Amino acid sequence: MMMKGAQVLSNAELLAILIGSGNRKESAVQLSQRILITADNSLSALGKFTIKDLMRNFVGIGEAKALCIKAALELGNRRMKEAQLPREKITSSRDLYILMSPILRDLPYEELWIILTNRAGKVLRKLKVSQGGIGGTYADVQLIIKEAILSLASGLFLSHNHPSGNKTPSFQDKQLTQKIKEASKMFDIRLLDHVIVCDGDYYSFADNAIL
Repeated sequence: MMMKGAQVLSNAELLAILIGSGNRKESAVQLSQRILITADNSLSALGKFTIKDLMRNFVGIGEAKALCIKAALELGNRRMKEAQLPREKITSSRDLYILMSPILRDLPYEELWIILTNRAGKVLRKLKVSQGGIGGTYADVQLIIKEAILSLASGLFLSHNHPSGNKTPSFQDKQLTQKIKEASKMFDIRLLDHVIVCDGDYYSFADNAIL
C-alpha cells in the first residue's frame, strides 16, 4: 500500500490491513478472504454483519477487530453520503454569514476560520485556524496560505466573531486581512471577503470596499 497506493489492493488485502493478524491456521489475508466469501464478496452484505456475528463466526476476530471492521465500513457509508451532497457555494457575504453564523455567533471568545473555495465558488474546506480571548485572536498567515495551497484553492474567505456584539472591524482585523490578502496574491489565490459574525448581524469587508 505504501509503494503502490490503496487502489491496487484487493478488498481482502485492505480488510487484512484493518485486522492486522489472522489466526493459527490462517494469515490475515486468508482470514479476510474467508470473511468476504461468507458475505458473498459484497461489502454491502459485510456491513450487515453485527459485531457478534464477526466474533462468533471467525476465529481470530475478537471484539477490537470486529469494531475496527464496523468502524471502517461506517466511514465508507458516511463518505458516500457526503459525496452525494451538493457542495456549499458562496456567492455573497450573506452566503458566508449563513455558513459561519451557526459556528461562531454564540461563542464567548473569538475564533478565526478560513473557508477555501474552487473557481466556481464551491466550498472545498472550512477550517478553524486560531482561537483567542474575548478581545482578539492571533492568526498565523503562513499556516493559512499553506492550507490554501494544499487544498488547491483558488478562493479564500476569512470569518471571525466579535463576542462583544460590535461588528465594526478593529485595526488588528484590518491589518490581518491586508497581510493575508498580500500573501495569498503571491500564490494566485484571491482573498474574496472577510466577514465578522455577531449574533444576528455581520460586517463584510468586501461589501464595505475595504478589502
